[in-house]
Amino acid sequence: MTETTPSAIPSPGNNPIAGILWMVLTGLCFVAVTAGVKHVGGRVPAIEAAFLRYLFGLVFLIPMWSQLRVARLDRPILGLFVVRGLLQAVAVGLWFFAMTRITMAEVTAMNYLQPVLVTLGAALFLGERLAIRRMMAVVVGLLGVLIILRPGLRPLGSGHLAMLGTSVMFAGSYLIAKRLTGRASPAVIVAMMSLVVTLALTPFALSVWVTPSTGDLMALFLVAAFATGGHYAMMLSFRAAPLAVTQPVTFLQLVWSVALGAIMFGERVDGWVVLGGGLIMGAVSFIAVREARLASAARS
Repeated sequence: MTETTPSAIPSPGNNPIAGILWMVLTGLCFVAVTAGVKHVGGRVPAIEAAFLRYLFGLVFLIPMWSQLRVARLDRPILGLFVVRGLLQAVAVGLWFFAMTRITMAEVTAMNYLQPVLVTLGAALFLGERLAIRRMMAVVVGLLGVLIILRPGLRPLGSGHLAMLGTSVMFAGSYLIAKRLTGRASPAVIVAMMSLVVTLALTPFALSVWVTPSTGDLMALFLVAAFATGGHYAMMLSFRAAPLAVTQPVTFLQLVWSVALGAIMFGERVDGWVVLGGGLIMGAVSFIAVREARLASAARS
């Protein structure tokens, strides 16, 4: 569940070691988020857990509310915020549901599909040029998904379909965030997303409400804390070094998810999932390297 606001990404520096270390910390935080959701998945309904995660997350966004109060948002921008928040709410609900149905490794591997879909969506809906190399990277990424799912060779569960929906919805949310770039500050974009998602999930969470234990509440609070910390560490990674340096490090998330899933939850290690995730990550890394080179050429 890793998405960033493009306008929030500062110009990268030239400290690759710091960038890699911050991205390693980012991956650890996001794996902790996945493990926390998996931990409460059998006791708290998925939509309720997603609601509580965002509700607790509002606490960490308190410093942003001052900017939100003075922001001048016209009706078209508010409409984009609402649509993005609804897409994000559906994506988060599906992601939490998938965590209760499939392994941590499968969830993490299929999360890598989001940047591939964003690249494809930017070409289809934002008019960005999709060069042959980027198209080949998209095809490789989609091939990785087919290897993970292996349709026809094994039954596909509701969790796999939920993760596909998650990737599509997150990609849509990201593309709208890109449309909002320059029309609102990063703090306002993040705060509005969190607020709309919380409000959108409220009625659905109440409809299936199960009173969580103190331990589950603490676990979900930690999920919100790790998610916030992960996004902050990601921003520091982007500031320290180019994406071409830091993006391949995110593949470690799959390694950690496989190990943690096997140790903590007794999940079977599936080599096909690792292979498919590796292909998707390779495609994402290629796209990141390509974009970094184009940006460097443009600056020159």
